[in-house]
Amino acid sequence: MFEVFSRSYYLGRLYVTPTDGNCARMHSEQHERINEEVYATDDGLERLDAPLVMKLESRHFPVHGAADVPSNTLALPEPMLEGTDIRNPPSLREVFLARREQARQLLELTGGWQTERFGSPDDDLPGAGT
Repeated sequence: MFEVFSRSYYLGRLYVTPTDGNCARMHSEQHERINEEVYATDDGLERLDAPLVMKLESRHFPVHGAADVPSNTLALPEPMLEGTDIRNPPSLREVFLARREQARQLLELTGGWQTERFGSPDDDLPGAGT
């Protein structure tokens, strides 16, 4: 799904589609597999449900796993699609996946992408935030 692009990124192609949710998501099994292949280290201490860091056009964002997202699809909240050149979703697009060190740097720079800024998959659950 993703192949080496540079020292900082992998490049892949995913269908990009809008979602009513408030965070970026992809199929949970693919998310876990990519997380294990790209971010895991030999000590096995990583959480395989931790967000992946992806980039579409010029915007970076965390991506969470969700069982209801089709395979090979990146579901983005509609506000995140504003300002992109995606006009007729789902649209097959090139998507960059930050390699482990790049993802770590981006997360440090953004303070871990606090959920109040980008949302969390749990925010869509009934009773979340109460």
